[in-house]
Amino acid sequence: MHFSAPPFVSIFDPPLSAGKGPLTGLRLAVKDNFDVTGHVTGCGNPEWAATHEVAETTAPLVARLLDLGAEAIGKTQMDELAYSLMGQNARYGTPVNPITPDRMPGGSSSGSAVAVGSGAVEIGLGTDTGGSVRLPSAFCGVHGWRPTHGLLPAEGLVPLAQSYDVPGFLTRDAETLALVAEQFAPAAAPLDGAFLYPEDLWHLAEPETAEALLPPGQDLGPPLFSDCLRTLLLPTFRICQGAEVAANFRDWIAETAPAFGPGIQQRFEGALALTVEEIAQARKDRARIEDHLVASLGERNVIVLPTVPGPAPLLSVKGEEMEDYRNRALTLLSLAGHAGLPQVSLPMRTRAGLPVGLSLVGPRGSDRALIALARQMQA
Repeated sequence: MHFSAPPFVSIFDPPLSAGKGPLTGLRLAVKDNFDVTGHVTGCGNPEWAATHEVAETTAPLVARLLDLGAEAIGKTQMDELAYSLMGQNARYGTPVNPITPDRMPGGSSSGSAVAVGSGAVEIGLGTDTGGSVRLPSAFCGVHGWRPTHGLLPAEGLVPLAQSYDVPGFLTRDAETLALVAEQFAPAAAPLDGAFLYPEDLWHLAEPETAEALLPPGQDLGPPLFSDCLRTLLLPTFRICQGAEVAANFRDWIAETAPAFGPGIQQRFEGALALTVEEIAQARKDRARIEDHLVASLGERNVIVLPTVPGPAPLLSVKGEEMEDYRNRALTLLSLAGHAGLPQVSLPMRTRAGLPVGLSLVGPRGSDRALIALARQMQA
């Protein structure tokens, strides 16, 4: 069942502001897994909201944004406990994709993406573990930035899987994204090395999407991974993430028995069933993937790839078709998470006018240079 929900869980009345600075005049939407003083951090799940008190402090990142002049107008909808990707929430409803209302908005930062895409705010604060800023930015036709892991403070954020979790931002234009990045990321050397268009990753995209994203005359390059290592990308992510998810939520689930929506329940069951041996092997595989990615990028190279395999699926899509899309999307999105790399997603359109995303992945710490490069490519 799909029903429409506004992007906001709650509106701050009056809006929150703390000072004047470089972000003055820009409205901010805050994903509902960040603490804001006086508000319950609901995480898209009614049982979580019911079993937690109002926050006594505001997450440092949110406080810093307010100090810089941003005006927070509300907290936004999200997938249950951030453990999903498509933006559908069976408990509270699904925010409406502002460009294609009959299609999914993407998640788990669904409300923040919809708030930005609809023009309600200029800055959306979200989180990204397996793609939860990048995918909804592509679906809703906005810019998305997953920062280098550890660059932004994660205190006051309800964790999903800490070794993958990062706060991230969504904006309608590259200029605003660059302005936000200047406040948090150090200056970085230009990314003037090789541009890698690996055929093994581009082949995960639908032909119409690849056609829309590839620059004219650009050929695909050699595979980024061996066949063996590429097949490990998705299962390694799911197991490493799942181990941390289980550690974070096992006791609460046992005590509360939440009535998770479809898909969410199965993911938590899978995470809780992981064995010590599976987790140990996956962490070894992750180290191999990370080493390979770091070596491939060096200090100045950039990986160029589709953010998502194709346009957002229709709200009615389910079953094997949905699972196939999710698997290809998570494979593409897993690279940055495995190695803690920054990634920027640029809004693009297919020939039919449907939103998709083109992504740039750079070395750790290259965030501002990556955003500058994205601006150049878009121009």
